[in-house]
Amino acid sequence: MARSMRTCLHSGRLALLAILVSGGIVLQILACALYNNWWPMLTVLMYLILPMPLIFFLGSNSPSMMSNDGDTWVNFTKFLTGASIVGSIAIPSILKHAGVIGWGALTMELSSFLVFGVAILWLIQMNSEDEYSSAF
Repeated sequence: MARSMRTCLHSGRLALLAILVSGGIVLQILACALYNNWWPMLTVLMYLILPMPLIFFLGSNSPSMMSNDGDTWVNFTKFLTGASIVGSIAIPSILKHAGVIGWGALTMELSSFLVFGVAILWLIQMNSEDEYSSAF
């Protein structure tokens, strides 16, 4: 495939990834604004913690995050990722159980989480197949 065609496809993927992230942010804000209740914004704290494992993992000399090595940094990044994922689902669920938010806000919060999850998985997949991926 020609180099210009690959560049165009890569730019299109990045644009679609940006649209996905923007859609997740819009769902997050709509979950709060439509129901005039800003408590669901607590989930944003978990979304801020989510990229931290990649930053911590950069300091590790382990070849893969999926390895079973006993590297402390890899274990710490796995723990942070798991805590962030559980928190992203648990915070809206607890708020709904406590009666602070309604079903609509819960649905939009979980949809926002799903969109962000798809965007992160797609970014990881894009970086693994690129021949010039040096971002991570």
